[in-house]
Formats: sequence, structure tokens, C-alpha cells
Amino acid sequence: MRMEAWKRNLWICCIASFIVSVGMSQMAPILPLYIEELGVEGADDIARWVGIVFGCNFVSLAIFSPIWGRLADKYGKKPMILRATGWLGIIMIALGFAQSVWQLAGLRLLQGAMSGFQSAVILLIAAETPKEKSGWAMSMFFAAQVTGGLFGPVFGGGLSELIGYRHSFFLIGSLCLLGCFALTFLHETKRPVPTATAGKSTRETFADLPYRTATLAVFLTTFLMHFSISCIQPMLTVYIAEVAPDTEHLAVVSGFVFSCSGLASMMFASRLGHLSDTVGAHRVLLGSLTLAGLVSFPQGLVTTPLELGVLRFIHGIAMAGLIPATNDTIRQMTPSSCLGRIYGFNQSAQFIGMFTGAFFGGELIAQIGFARTFFIVGALLLACAAWCKTRVVDALPTSRTA
Repeated sequence: MRMEAWKRNLWICCIASFIVSVGMSQMAPILPLYIEELGVEGADDIARWVGIVFGCNFVSLAIFSPIWGRLADKYGKKPMILRATGWLGIIMIALGFAQSVWQLAGLRLLQGAMSGFQSAVILLIAAETPKEKSGWAMSMFFAAQVTGGLFGPVFGGGLSELIGYRHSFFLIGSLCLLGCFALTFLHETKRPVPTATAGKSTRETFADLPYRTATLAVFLTTFLMHFSISCIQPMLTVYIAEVAPDTEHLAVVSGFVFSCSGLASMMFASRLGHLSDTVGAHRVLLGSLTLAGLVSFPQGLVTTPLELGVLRFIHGIAMAGLIPATNDTIRQMTPSSCLGRIYGFNQSAQFIGMFTGAFFGGELIAQIGFARTFFIVGALLLACAAWCKTRVVDALPTSRTA
């Protein structure tokens, strides 16, 4: 029996996402060491440049995501996916040739301007998948990303010691190009057709949205969700060292704590996707926001890495509901003719949240400590859940989103 086109596209996207995630997740552990190899000395300067190099990508992604989304509505999703993935591979290889940290930052800016692999693939999945199955499809794609992200650091950490940091970037780029090759087998069945919507300005497009207020509320949710993640996650190793100062194998313990969240997301993504298709993605979004907020508070009170690992596992369950449900909620509310543009703005909210969270998170922790930062993040997420309840859940039909 021949597989339905949307399912075939989904599995191709999941395979490509896994390959690309295995490659891209190798970059974070080696980037500080590569920056040091490029001539930056001192822990403070290295940390500062790591933040700059990471942030450059998010800034340009936030600016250009709506533009690429609009072009996807006009010219099709598959060309945008191949553009983004191919460019990602080329840039990763180019990073291996960088001769200074300034070149590294410039290449990361170019990466964000022309890339956007994840948002391009999510858009195609949203457009191709039947609405009643989109929650499960979004969750499967998210699970593939998380699984690749779990394998990447384990695979890349040891390999970088054997082949060197520059060759590691060549490997990352090659994996991205392999993912691009896999994506050439996509068959886009819903090509864009000329409509009056395509020529509308951004203001006119938003004015005509059937759930405009709810859509803007989802954008805010996306921003706060990724702000909260980026506030805490980059500093978890430092927090673990503070909780257990006598730990002899800090890297191993930190890896365990980090993997708890990803493992939970991988295990529960499919189940929560089916739940979204049953009760509505907006309700799963609300429940996941509430869980993420509640589990943030005790993380600031832990006394052992094991306690933190258990709480991060629960946090990973919340993430497995949050990120796919956010994308599915937008899919349910948005007309197909402007889906790319709306997803583009949601991706901008995501990248702005990631950049500002990473930028302000370290400073916040330095000023008030880890415990209070966890409390602030929890309060923000619960306030966002209340906002989501009034602006999204109560604004949509009581049955599954139409």
C-alpha cells in the first residue's frame, strides 16, 4: 500500500531534521574552544565572544524570517527549504575556514540572513498535513530534532578531539548538505496559487486574520517561552557546579542533567501530539505553559544534581507539548494563503526571545542569583499561561480549532 504524500513528506522532513540536528548540536560544545583557537584569550573574553557569535545568528534570523515566509507563500515551500538547508551547509563549511573571531561573527550573521531551516520545514509540514493530524505531525518533527540534538554532542565531542575543530565544522556542513539531499525527495502537493492575499501588505494581512488577537498572543507566548529557555539553559553547568561544588565529574553530571530534558521531550512528543489532535492544540499549549511555569520554581531550590535532573525531565515534558502545540495552533488559526508570513513572524518572536534571554539571563543571574532567576522565569510563564487562557483558549471555538 502506497504511503500518503503528506506522511511521506513528514518522514523525509524528520530524517533530514535528525541529520541536520546531529550536525548542528555539535557546534555548541566546540565553539568556545574554536574561539580560543582563533586567538581570543581569557575566560571573560571567550564567554563574551561566544555570546556575540551565537547572538548574531538570532538577530539576522529574526529580521529575515518574515521575508522568507512571504516568499514561501508566493513561490512554494520546497524551494525555501532547499535554499535554507543548502546555505546552512555552505556556511558551516565556511566557518571552518575562519581566520578571526570577527569573520566567525560575520559568517553567523550571513547564516541567519539566508537560512531558517527549521521554520521552512515546519511551514511545509503545516501546509501539507491534514489539520486533524497536524498536532501529531508537528510533534514527530520536534521529536526528530530533539533526538538528533541528543546524539550530536556525544558524537561530536569525542570526534572533535580526533579531527580538530576546523574539520568538525566541515563535518557539520557535510551533514547539513546530506540533509539537503534528503529533502530533494519532498513532493509539495499544495503549490501556491495567485490570490489577492499575496499582494496584501503586512498590515492588511493581519487585519484580515480570523483570530488576529489570538495570533498576536501566540507570538507573545513564543517570545516568552524561548526567553525563559535561553535565560537558564546556557548557565545550567554553572548552576550544577554551585549546587554540587565537590563534584569531580562536572561535565558528565551536566551532560546527564541536560539530556534529561531532551529525553523526556523525545518520549512524550508523540503522545502530546495525539492529544493536540484530540482536544485542540491551544489547550495543550495552555497546559504545557502552566506545567513549565510550575516546575521552574522548585528548580531554584534543589540541593543535588539528581533533583535538578528530575525537574528538568518534567520540564522536558512541558517543552514536548509547548513547541509543537504553538506551531499547530498557528496552523489551525491561519488561512493557507498567508501561512508562511505568519509563521515567519512567529519565528521572529522565537529568535528575539532566544537572543534577549541569552543576553539578559547571564546578567540577571549575576545580579540576583539562580534561585530568584528561576522564580522570575516561573512567574513569567504562569503569567503567559493566564494571558494564553484569555486571549487564545477563550477566543477559539469550544470544539477543536476550525
